[in-house]
Formats: sequence, structure tokens, C-alpha cells
Amino acid sequence: MRYGSFSVDREPDILDHLTGIQFGGKESLHAAGCQLGDLSLREGIERDRTQQADFQPLATRVLIDHHLSPGTGFDLALSFPDSSSTCFIVYSLIEALWGTQAITKEMAELLYVGIMTDTGNFAYSFLTPELFRAVAVLVERGIRIPEIHNSVYNSYTEGRARLFGYVIHRKMKTLEKGKAAYMSLLEDEMRRYRFQQGDSEGFVNYPLTIKKVKMSAMFLAHHKFIRVSLRSRADVDVNLFARKYFNGGGHKNAAGGKSFVSMEETIEHYIRSVREFAEEGYL
Repeated sequence: MRYGSFSVDREPDILDHLTGIQFGGKESLHAAGCQLGDLSLREGIERDRTQQADFQPLATRVLIDHHLSPGTGFDLALSFPDSSSTCFIVYSLIEALWGTQAITKEMAELLYVGIMTDTGNFAYSFLTPELFRAVAVLVERGIRIPEIHNSVYNSYTEGRARLFGYVIHRKMKTLEKGKAAYMSLLEDEMRRYRFQQGDSEGFVNYPLTIKKVKMSAMFLAHHKFIRVSLRSRADVDVNLFARKYFNGGGHKNAAGGKSFVSMEETIEHYIRSVREFAEEGYL
């Protein structure tokens, strides 16, 4: 069995300890698709649907996904919304097609990182006995969970730590009597703290540590758009919120979208939308 892991995004520093991942642009993915035996596997959360539409690799297009409404235009779609993570689906496919004996230590590390991060370090939904049996197999391959956890969650820069303090202290706002929160970062603010890709990972989750907060949003400015990240807990459905107000989607408790207006307009739209969402009984 030949395998590989490829991302069209730049490598985040927190993943530089992993082997077996190729990072590059679309042109590189064309080549990688051929090298991997005419098979392209893609996972994306909060991925722009228009980007998917004009993405045309030379290889067969296979979607392996666990979001509620996956993208279209694939030759084969394997979508399981009741799965905890895409990497658990990949593990299950390997187990069914080749058996767990085909999983090497390198593969086990990649699969575990995907499972760990997609489940919020085993804190989100669909944490089944089958999932933990899969993790046991990965541990049997020799992976070191404390080292992986430390490399992913404790390898940020000093700038990222100071940026986090700035966002929480200066930029976090609450509304609807404390039931919803939001934070935002402009490009000049990110430059001030030497922002690197991945530095804002997890920021959107922090307001949910406040007892009353049920929904949280993070607005991150990019050159041509604002990325919207949404998180919630209990029965608050941010997938519904993202689809209704930000042309996005994802999971019930983790979703995202994009805004193509200014940050000020985006925040005003969010505040109005949260108010309407609450009036309709969803918050």
C-alpha cells in the first residue's frame, strides 16, 4: 500500500515535527496526485467552496469528510457526519481494506494528530469505543502521545502568547447578556505580534470557558476577506448559524465561513445576526 499526506497550505510550525507530510501549492498537488497512484484525499474545515470548485487535480478526486454538508464535484465521496474526525474515517478504511497491520509508526503519528486535533483533544462529540480502540492500535505502533501533545499544543512562539493575551484582554466582547462572544484581529495587529499561520488556533474556543457563553466567534482579517470561525456548546447550532449568515458551514458545535466586507461591517452583521438567532430561540 502506498500512502502520503499532502496539504495545499503552508506548514504550521506546530506540525514541523511530523514526517510524511508534503506542503505546497496546487501545482505540487497535481504532481503528488500522480505519485500517490492517481488518488487525491482532501480534508478541509471552513474551506472556501469556490476554491473547491476551481480546484482541478489530474488525479481522481476522492472526498473523505465528516462535515454535515460536504462539497461536491468529486468522483467518489465518503462522508460520515457521525464520525469524530476525518482521520478516524481514514483509519477505518485502512483497517477494512488492508488490516491494521498495514499501519506503520509514521502513519500512526499522522492519524493520531488528525484525530486528536479534530476532536479537540478528545473533548467533542462522537467519542465512541471504536475510536479509542483505534487509538490503542496507534499506541501499539509506538507513538508517544505526551510528545505529540506537547509538540502540537506547547510549541508556540512568545509572540503568539502575547497575541493571545492582547486578544482576550482588548478584543473579546460579549453580547446577548453574556450568551455570545466575539473577537477580531486586523492585519496590522497580527503584524505587531509577528503572527504566523496557526497562531490563532484555539482562540475562538476560549470564551466558551466562561460559564454563561454558549457561542463564540473569531474574525481574522486576510488580504481579500475575513475568515469567520464559530464555536458553541450544548444545543447551540453554529453550523446553522454559519449557513444562514456567513455562507459557511461545518459541524453543530464548530463551523466557519467568510465575510467580504470590512471588519466593522462584519462585526455589525454578526451582532445583528446573533440578536436574530436568539430571538428565534436558537441561542
